[in-house]
Amino acid sequence: MDYIRAFIVGGAICVIGQILMDTTKLTPAHILVIFVTSGVILTALGLYEPIVKLGGAGATVPLPGFGYSLAKGAIKGTQTNGLLGAFTGGIQSTAGGVAAAVIFGYLMAVIFTPKTKS
Repeated sequence: MDYIRAFIVGGAICVIGQILMDTTKLTPAHILVIFVTSGVILTALGLYEPIVKLGGAGATVPLPGFGYSLAKGAIKGTQTNGLLGAFTGGIQSTAGGVAAAVIFGYLMAVIFTPKTKS
């Protein structure tokens, strides 16, 4: 049942992104920023935690989940290190994911020789 809930929640997030791309003039970069920012705001308001509990990886893997991780890290950092922790906590909590994205992106670029669209 956990897999079904994760699929539904993650799919709903993707459907929202697809609707935004199809019905507005927003670029994928704009939608990325909207999703990450909405994850931070919903976490700060306490609204994203129930979504994470319901959907598990379906809520934490997509872009709002990155915002959720940033916000949770900043909150934890603030509690332990004060104001400086608000800046460093989010970076510490998401460093592994960012490093993996950079490393795997580089490896794929080396292996597959990326080309620009014509």
